[in-house]
Amino acid sequence: MLKKLLFCLTLIPHYLQAQDSTALRFAQYISVPELKKHLTYIASDELAGRRTGTAGQKKAAQYIAKHFESQGLKPIVKDSLKGNSFIQPFYIKKYFLEQYSVIHSTKTQHIKGRGVIPSENVLGFIEGTDKKDEVVVITAHYDHLGKNQGKVYNGADDDGSGTSTILALATAFAEAQKAGYKPARSILLMTVAGEEMGLLGSEFYTEHPVLPLDKTVCNLNIDMVGRIDHYHEEEKDPNYVYVIGSDKMNPKLDSLLKNTNDTYTHLSLDYAYSSEMHPLQLYYRSDHYNFAKHNIPIIFFTNGEHEDYHKPSDDVEKIEFDILQKRAQLFFFLAWRIARGEF
Repeated sequence: MLKKLLFCLTLIPHYLQAQDSTALRFAQYISVPELKKHLTYIASDELAGRRTGTAGQKKAAQYIAKHFESQGLKPIVKDSLKGNSFIQPFYIKKYFLEQYSVIHSTKTQHIKGRGVIPSENVLGFIEGTDKKDEVVVITAHYDHLGKNQGKVYNGADDDGSGTSTILALATAFAEAQKAGYKPARSILLMTVAGEEMGLLGSEFYTEHPVLPLDKTVCNLNIDMVGRIDHYHEEEKDPNYVYVIGSDKMNPKLDSLLKNTNDTYTHLSLDYAYSSEMHPLQLYYRSDHYNFAKHNIPIIFFTNGEHEDYHKPSDDVEKIEFDILQKRAQLFFFLAWRIARGEF
């Protein structure tokens, strides 16, 4: 009888992970007002749809960089003129019929001239302690479609929601660091441009990484997490997030995600799009894929497509901020645990 009792007690941590009061404390910085403040600017007409290479995209980059700086995140991109920078510049080549590719050459003749579009990724770094050489990379793309026929495609959900989440995560992790709670592993928060042109900003980063890819523990990618898709509206189940790719490289990452969700946020984790054979092919369609190509474990979080996807009607007024907050807090709790060395 005693042996049976002891065996049952050993199972408790697996099923009933105790909540971390410190993590709960700093997750509160991911608030609806914080998310709304960032998204209202990122998806405003002032930024004119944030098309890669435009003034609006560059204004968004500066806004993100200033927020990282204000929170005490470190700039780690080498800049010959300024020392370290939050900005990782890259260049895109435009071809006939709106086809694009990223330019990997750094030779001057290849990054000047007709059809060359300059752009930027924005990187904010939180240095770890005893495992600081290992890094957790969290990404979202901050570009969108710009303007067309006088209409602004503000991209509030795509991917203003992910960008705002990154900014809120920066605040939460920065506040923890200021209070003396530093992660064991380092954390890189990165917003990338060129996604709408073919995942180009993340392609450039993974081919020219600022931090070694062999020390990159995983990539958590956030793309469209502020709305509810048709299926979950019909099912009257807004309390969900789609999970893609979490079990493909290392099943332990998926197990940690499920345990974290059971412990803190209690969302429905929907794996419907996780199959590489799904007709929508979402596994290949956001920035995590460039990390997956390098055999880095990934999770892609999304709310799925809706009637305003890639339309000028994708505006802030349609964002479900309560569910955006809950999803963002899940990402925080998961990243917190990974950065502590639990994966």
